[in-house]
Amino acid sequence: MTRALVLYAHPCDDSFAAALHTTVVETLSDRGWHVDDCDLYKEGFNPILTPAERHGYHDEPQNIEPVKDYVERLRKADALILCFPVWNFGYPAILKGFLDRVFLPGVSFKLVDGKVLPNLTHIRKLAAVSTYGGTRIRATLAGDPPRMCIKRAVWHVTRPTRMRYLALYDMNRASDAKRAGFIEKVRREMKDL
Repeated sequence: MTRALVLYAHPCDDSFAAALHTTVVETLSDRGWHVDDCDLYKEGFNPILTPAERHGYHDEPQNIEPVKDYVERLRKADALILCFPVWNFGYPAILKGFLDRVFLPGVSFKLVDGKVLPNLTHIRKLAAVSTYGGTRIRATLAGDPPRMCIKRAVWHVTRPTRMRYLALYDMNRASDAKRAGFIEKVRREMKDL
């Protein structure tokens, strides 16, 4: 059975992001996957990297103690799916904080002679489902940091055999039909992941 860790980052239950999140979780569950649904806001995840954590960042394995439960969940996953809106050309702070605090040396990567080597290679499937207020052109002109982080940094530490980055751009002007079409696209992609 495939074990998926779904990282969800939106504070509002009535948002379009919530509908996407529900689609992801239900579709993967319907496939018979074990879904660890990690709603960062509902779980009260603290995104703040403390001075003590930063000073001990490279001290393995003690560096995982403050976030040990999340590290264990990540280590059990065969698939990682991130669901988030893009705000101000980046992740919601709670998701960025998760990456800062949980994707640690000895967890997501190993440092060998100053080189970053992947350490989450048991994650064979990687996907992101996101929405952007602006157009794809606007995001591209800004470098599209969330897309690049997923497709480069997170990809590098996982080396998945399957990867998807699904984005609804220009959300601020999306019609009901366009949003419904995107939900169906997400459902199809999760069936195929």
